[in-house]
Amino acid sequence: MSTSPLAPAHSFDESLLPTGVRSRFVDNINGLRMHVLEAGYDTPGRPCLLLLHGFPEIAYSWRKLMPALAAAGYHVVAPDQRGYGRTTGWDGRYEADLDSFRMLNLARDAIGLIHALGYRSVCAVIGHDFGAPVAGWCALVRPDVFRSVVLMSAPFGGPPALPFDTANRESAKRPPAPDLPTALAALPEARKHYQWYYSTPQANRDMLDAPQGLHAFLRAYYHMKSADWSENRPHELTDWSAASMAQLPLYYVMNLGSDMPATVAPYMPGAEQVAACRWLPDHELAVYVAEYQRVGFQGGLQWYRCSTGGRYVAEHQLFAGRTIDVPCAYIAGASDWGTYQKPGELKAMITSACTRMLGMHLVDGAGHWVQQEQAPATLAIIDAFLREIA
Repeated sequence: MSTSPLAPAHSFDESLLPTGVRSRFVDNINGLRMHVLEAGYDTPGRPCLLLLHGFPEIAYSWRKLMPALAAAGYHVVAPDQRGYGRTTGWDGRYEADLDSFRMLNLARDAIGLIHALGYRSVCAVIGHDFGAPVAGWCALVRPDVFRSVVLMSAPFGGPPALPFDTANRESAKRPPAPDLPTALAALPEARKHYQWYYSTPQANRDMLDAPQGLHAFLRAYYHMKSADWSENRPHELTDWSAASMAQLPLYYVMNLGSDMPATVAPYMPGAEQVAACRWLPDHELAVYVAEYQRVGFQGGLQWYRCSTGGRYVAEHQLFAGRTIDVPCAYIAGASDWGTYQKPGELKAMITSACTRMLGMHLVDGAGHWVQQEQAPATLAIIDAFLREIA
């Protein structure tokens, strides 16, 4: 199997990391050589926290939380997940077999890592963005290992249901609803959902070779999904109809003929806004740019392809009706559309999927990148959660 391109020979440049955070590799993790950032590693016997990043990020996205969580007495571990950063051993071709990127295998990566580090369980698994469903599945499938969970910026509504009590009821046998991509394309102003765009062969090259340059593309992308973009005014959506979904910003439901660089380019912040951005100054953005320039986006995009293709629904239905019964909390920015991008998911998380939901927190002054935009507030919520479950 071919691996990710330009596999790194060296660890992350630790001069880019906060004091007390180190970079290293852990071998033989479900076929991966996994790159991890660690804090609190120098005191044996500490409880472990596992931090799982989303897209388009890397372990570095946790840099603002790790030293403080270590100071609170934890061994804090943040990997570059499969398909990202300096972790190698994954197939980076569009034509690759997607099985290794399916959700249950990503959870297998997580448990393999903590076992390799000498832990039978972790105090909490904390997942942001696409890391949130990985964290959710970890807690759902192995609550003995993942003893609490914090979901960030993406609600977890539980596994898909199985059709129930339909064998003898003709009224239950309804034709399938029109698929979302077709319905969006049929709108008067034709649209497409970003996850289906991310599942196309050209998405990786579109972003990697963005006409404005990779640095400017990522700056505009992070800006547009943050609280710095004043047009982010999220609210609940009624259903999955095209008309309802078209209320999402363009970075979620794009114009049919646009790619992602063209979508965010008009919203590129000016020089004064960039200089005023304390949560992601240019020298920190440059870290993301360098990592994605080196390995591309396709590894992360494989996760979307697993989701949009429906290939693994039956596997997930094996767990239909199962709930997360360990302590749980939800954190997102008050300006984050991610909380509402899947109609019904937030309600399902609160009312049925998580039976021990200890708090739902929408942080003022933050959009989608809550642990970077408002690190102190995010830390305070996580610290209070960990104290409560202790």
